[in-house]
Amino acid sequence: MNRLPDRRRARVLPENPLRAAIGMLVFLAVLYAVQLLNASLPGVQPLSTYGILPRRVDGLDGILFAPLLHASWAHLISNTLPLLVLGWLVLAGGARQFTAVTATVWLIAGLGTWLVGSGGGGVHIGASSLVFGWMVFLLLRGFLLRSIGQILVAVVLFFYWGSMLWGVLPGQPGISWEGHLFGACGGLLAAWLVARAAPPRPSAGSAGKLAA
Repeated sequence: MNRLPDRRRARVLPENPLRAAIGMLVFLAVLYAVQLLNASLPGVQPLSTYGILPRRVDGLDGILFAPLLHASWAHLISNTLPLLVLGWLVLAGGARQFTAVTATVWLIAGLGTWLVGSGGGGVHIGASSLVFGWMVFLLLRGFLLRSIGQILVAVVLFFYWGSMLWGVLPGQPGISWEGHLFGACGGLLAAWLVARAAPPRPSAGSAGKLAA
């Protein structure tokens, strides 16, 4: 039998689905623990002040903390299912790829928001930047890798959650569309980097290797 090239064998689901699910549940547990601490401290959501303050030096550290912070329980709950499902699907590429993709989205979303985000004393927080980044990554990777399975996953995601992409546009009061937009940009960059790092496809006339 011919061994298919790596691009054709690009994984659609995590190699160990249970371990991937546990990993995402641990990540969500951290977010819920942070929100519990935030709601328990004196004052009104005191940890939220550590979010991104656009174009302010004292707001730079928010690039690291913003995705871990949420304005309310409702804010966190609204992000929970997309984080769980999309993060689990991103883990199909393995823990290293997941870490690289997430770091790319995290930093691009944070830096972009800090540079062009609306100021006026408003703080930008929330893991929705990761949601948008992971979503765009999953929508594009199959096309860039020419993986039929991943393209099918992208189609399903687009029909189910595609409407969320309108969130990259301004107009919703209290919503950081800048975080959404630059999170999506981070996902696009991550998809391109993953495709660029993938092994090249052999030419049509090259002989396949025989499996032992």
